[in-house]
Amino acid sequence: MDKERRTALITGSAKGLGKMTALTLAESGCDIILNYVHSEQEAKELMRELQGMGVRCACIQADISRPDDVKRMVHTIKTDAVMPDIVVNNAGPFIRERREFVDYTEEEIFYIVNGNLTGVMLLDHLLLPAMRERGWGRVIHYGFGHAAEARAWPHRAVYAAAKVGLVSFTKTLAVEEAPHGITVNMVCPGDIRGMDKERTIAEVAHRADAESPRGRPGSGEDIARVIHFLCEEKSDFITGNMIDVSGGLDPIRAIIEKKPSLGSKR
Repeated sequence: MDKERRTALITGSAKGLGKMTALTLAESGCDIILNYVHSEQEAKELMRELQGMGVRCACIQADISRPDDVKRMVHTIKTDAVMPDIVVNNAGPFIRERREFVDYTEEEIFYIVNGNLTGVMLLDHLLLPAMRERGWGRVIHYGFGHAAEARAWPHRAVYAAAKVGLVSFTKTLAVEEAPHGITVNMVCPGDIRGMDKERTIAEVAHRADAESPRGRPGSGEDIARVIHFLCEEKSDFITGNMIDVSGGLDPIRAIIEKKPSLGSKR
């Protein structure tokens, strides 16, 4: 990636998109700090794989939706005296079951908002001072396709509200941190499911996906390669952007268009 060796913290990186991002940044020469909540075995297996690639790697358990966990994780990182130059906020709870807002429990509302917005803000808040001291940093947030438009997303009210709030935070933070050599961007993945999150483009290129305008499923590499680009030294002029990596899929419009109009027969 760059001549100077960087350290990247990737939340929720034991599996899925976070794992693919960790492998991609490690291949570019970054040392890696993995984070997991429950997937300890997978995280430690990935840590051994990354160490086998010749990079330094640590592994820390913490739930980003819990402020005390976030603070403990950052304290552990500080104790090791290697603060991250890059933070990829990959972790973010999502309830796939479709339900209206009134059907969410209070606990679920706070869990989703904390995991996707306030926990991300707290982690950034704790890590930015060290980036400022070095005069260099890369902050990556995760959104969803068309998040910057803040449209209605039926049955995803809590998740959508948290991510749209994160859009505004991303834009604001990008302006505030630009003078300090820190870029802040949001990557918005398409509907990448299951093990495709850990697959390469070549592995999905010949499979059909009727829902995707591109015609193929998305892969973990699709997301990781964009993050890698944003973390490069020469990407310093790219900040405050919401980048859709979705194959052209609009996850919201199709749902809205299927909703019956008032008075229509169900």
